[in-house]
Amino acid sequence: MSANEDQEMELEALRSIYEGDESFRELSPVSFQYRIGENGDPKAFLIEISWTETYPQTPPILSMNAFFNNTISSAVKQSILAKLQEAVEANLGTAMTYTLFEYAKDNKEQFMENHNPVNSATSISNIISIETPNTAPSSKKKDKKEQLSKAQKRKLADKTVTGGYDSSWHEREKNQ
Repeated sequence: MSANEDQEMELEALRSIYEGDESFRELSPVSFQYRIGENGDPKAFLIEISWTETYPQTPPILSMNAFFNNTISSAVKQSILAKLQEAVEANLGTAMTYTLFEYAKDNKEQFMENHNPVNSATSISNIISIETPNTAPSSKKKDKKEQLSKAQKRKLADKTVTGGYDSSWHEREKNQ
């Protein structure tokens, strides 16, 4: 069988197996995500598998770069990817997407044993708040004020003009 035929058969199988599974997402006919763990589980993570043109004879591309994984340290991500890569090599030449997702589900606790989401999230937010200069938000606001639309400028002018008549403007016009 050609790689394309293998991929078509595996795609049909994946769609059938994971139909109605909220943890599974088909990003494209050759790219899939699976959330390992339940929603709200601090040890949940997302794996993305993308097939190459010659998959399954060649390894798929494994990724944990999804925003969902932003509280997981890069060391833990690398550890998980290394263990999944071992499974890839053991299954090379066969349809393995389902096998990889199931392997990750079965080994979730072991994969995440060094993960401490509470401290990671806290330290990340502390770092962000410490490193973010206090002037950044106000400079963004200034930029927005300079880029008002005509309608926004009219509304702003209407708010500052009392009773529809601005006597100071009238005085300035007389003095010119």
